Amino acid sequence: MTKLLHSRIMGIDALRGLVMVFMLADHVRETFLLHLQVSDPMDVATTSGPLFASRLLAHLCAPVFVFLTGLSAFLYGARQQDGAGAAAGFLWKRGLFLVVLELTVVNFAWTASFPPKVIYLQVIWAIGLSMLALAALVRLPRAFLIALGLAIVAGHNLLDPLHFAPGHPLHAIWAVLHERGWLEFGDTLRLRTSYPVLPWIGIICLGYACGPWFGASFTPQRRASRLLGWGIGALVGFLLLRAANVYGDRPWSAGTTAVDTVMGFFNVTKYPPSLLFTALTLGAGLLLLRALERRQGALVQRLAVLGAAPMFFYIAHLYALKLLLIAFSAFDKDAARFDGVGPVWGVSALLCVALYPAVAAFARLKARRRDIAWLKYL
Repeated sequence: MTKLLHSRIMGIDALRGLVMVFMLADHVRETFLLHLQVSDPMDVATTSGPLFASRLLAHLCAPVFVFLTGLSAFLYGARQQDGAGAAAGFLWKRGLFLVVLELTVVNFAWTASFPPKVIYLQVIWAIGLSMLALAALVRLPRAFLIALGLAIVAGHNLLDPLHFAPGHPLHAIWAVLHERGWLEFGDTLRLRTSYPVLPWIGIICLGYACGPWFGASFTPQRRASRLLGWGIGALVGFLLLRAANVYGDRPWSAGTTAVDTVMGFFNVTKYPPSLLFTALTLGAGLLLLRALERRQGALVQRLAVLGAAPMFFYIAHLYALKLLLIAFSAFDKDAARFDGVGPVWGVSALLCVALYPAVAAFARLKARRRDIAWLKYL
């Protein structure tokens, strides 16, 4: 390989598309299983095995997507004359765009309220802030980015005992960085920091630092070996550290049944993502990326189409779900109350098929009209 791979790398887009399908299924669950909702679908005491497994699969989405955001930023810069500078500019503008998008279009899709009384600062917000942070870091040596990313991912759980009550000068910044909380703006607006951003900054740094794996010095075979080694290493690290039960997440204990024990073992913390959460999900993500790179079949190609226009797919699926819920409820209220995980995945598959033509058309437009600058942000 004498140069960077073609402008879009199918394995990366396919992995992005795959985890977004998992995300779609999780959002269908949130929409149509509310009557069966539990306080936490990962809570072993209140959650069935199928619901737990479905939610665990959805855990792959955010860390894989943030990691690939960093990786894609490197690849974008590598195609420009001013590599790191171009990457920084792109990250800065798209990060701001995503923050504004979360506060407006995305929040309205969830709350259907305008002007909003509550704004949930969720994954798009976290990705946006992570991109802004990476924009300030990309000119630093790669070794520093690796060290910083690993230090944040591995070390932030040491900060778990640190809390700042509402009213404390550090409450707002700590709620944004590391501990979910409410930010009050008078009597009319509340913000919920659903995705504390500090660990996500570590993940996006690691994604950017892995960019050279897709560069001229790496053959496909060498890249596959690197993905396999780091993927297995992360999963083995997860198993060993989780079994030791000493650091990296809340402790677990054996349940009354084998299923409860397995669920307890894999009940890892997402808000914010713990070391063990990140090791499990990124380890699996790296192995999936390796597998998808080695396959070029029809399914991989269709997943790559979804992953080539991720923000368009994200916004489209939120509003499609809202309209579907309204339609189901108007026809028959019981039709909007699924009985289990099976119908959730069935509706998810149908939605993917229904949305695919529009996403594919938008992806083609992005590829064809590179002169329209704003298209690359969706």
